[in-house]
Amino acid sequence: MKKYYVYIATNKRNTVLYTGITNNLIRRIYEHKNKITKGFCAKYNVCKLIYCEEFKAAEEAIAAEKKIKGWKRIKKINLIREKNPGFKDLLEE
Repeated sequence: MKKYYVYIATNKRNTVLYTGITNNLIRRIYEHKNKITKGFCAKYNVCKLIYCEEFKAAEEAIAAEKKIKGWKRIKKINLIREKNPGFKDLLEE
């Protein structure tokens, strides 16, 4: 059974928040870190995974991503702080 992830990534200084969805979290963050796909993440040096949530259904993940993307920055920061108060890179632990 496939898993789907909603994630929030940031740059080294934690000044940018990027919310995304993927079915391969490690590959996707690798793509961000190595600027494989051009766009927002490459432009703003998004390289750190600071939040992720797993879903069993793509539809649930898509709905969660849309919900989070609609939030103000402070609400996203509070969500991140619940699970990762130090904004550590979750793939480097």
